[in-house]
Amino acid sequence: MVSVTFGRSCFWFECVKKAVDKHISGLYLALLLCVCSTPLYASPEIIASGLFKDKAMLTINGTPCLLRVGVSSPEGVKLLSSNSRQASILVEGETITLRLSERISTAFKKPAFSEVKIPRGRNGHFYTAGTINGRPAKFMVDTGATSIAMNINEARRLGINLRNAKTGFASTAGGMVETYRLTLDKVSVGSITLHNITASVVDGDYPSDILLGNSFLSKVEMTEQAGVMVFRKKF
Repeated sequence: MVSVTFGRSCFWFECVKKAVDKHISGLYLALLLCVCSTPLYASPEIIASGLFKDKAMLTINGTPCLLRVGVSSPEGVKLLSSNSRQASILVEGETITLRLSERISTAFKKPAFSEVKIPRGRNGHFYTAGTINGRPAKFMVDTGATSIAMNINEARRLGINLRNAKTGFASTAGGMVETYRLTLDKVSVGSITLHNITASVVDGDYPSDILLGNSFLSKVEMTEQAGVMVFRKKF
């Protein structure tokens, strides 16, 4: 009798166990489907902890992650480019530039302005890379120059057509030289792009650098902070 009761108890226990296991498995599956159907990562918080050539150490939601160019983190952050100064990443369809220790909050929104930072260079001047009509150019910031100015060799390298330019003359250390005044279709410095910018081309080797003068500078907000020139342009 005891043996029979024990056998029935075991049978009942096994039935209950299977039912409970089935219920738990179904609940677990439902929860798993719910989790999987929900994005695992919202807009991540990202800090540029270390910057190197072609790789970057990013702290994403508090977790360090070393990424190489072209590789994405589990959170979906893709490293596009990197050097010792800055890294370019792709987050939720947005291309973002991060400098060392710079942070993007989880509520990232595109800023209402473009900003470019230019550290002081040799001889106390500010040098920056950019483009003129889509071609690469190296500028020296010159607040004393009326417009963007370059020598004729730079103009030729940039493919600038002088045929319709207004001609004039300017006095230089080497004497009077012919100048050409024209309008550039597009000038870009970092994330700032301006259109229809006045420029002067000097027939000779002066100036040795392309001068980023007031025809560009007057259209941006310009400040200097601890040896860094900051340009801002509102959208």
